[in-house]
Amino acid sequence: MAYFSITPSLIFPLVLLLLLFATPSSPSKVVDVTVICAQARDPKLCSSVLNSKPGGVKGADLVSLAQYTINVARVNATNTVKLINVLIAKSGNDLKAKAHYKTCLTHFDKDEGALGDIDYVQELLKKGDYIGVGTTASAIITDVDDCLTGEDPEDPPYPDKSNLPKYADVIQKVVDIILIISKYLTQK
Repeated sequence: MAYFSITPSLIFPLVLLLLLFATPSSPSKVVDVTVICAQARDPKLCSSVLNSKPGGVKGADLVSLAQYTINVARVNATNTVKLINVLIAKSGNDLKAKAHYKTCLTHFDKDEGALGDIDYVQELLKKGDYIGVGTTASAIITDVDDCLTGEDPEDPPYPDKSNLPKYADVIQKVVDIILIISKYLTQK
């Protein structure tokens, strides 16, 4: 009869391996989409965005949801920049409109505006700096808001009748989802 015996020197490494594989790390945290979207400014849009994630959201970890949402924000911001460039070209002799759209373009700039901040959010997410993700997501919302309302509260906002306010609103709502996810990521 053969006996299987584990020597005491093998027990510790086996227990350690078991703990390493059995203990979930915080980045792999899973939160139900309905819980996330219940906190969103637009729960219906939030649900639509998150549920459109390729591969589905069931069991998706927060980091992959954040990554997907960052990509959605980037696409929307890029489309908004395209719209702003068209609006600048169409503004012709309307100097107020042209100035407004050029200012908006700077707030969406790849270097110091919303697009640059979106790239930075992605970089912070990859580094695991979830507090930085939330802080920079807030900066994106400010960039977009400054485009619409202006930086100076004394100046009246430009009465924009184009689709730009709608595009900007979608970006802010998508970035709001990133903010919510970042809060969950920072919880232990």
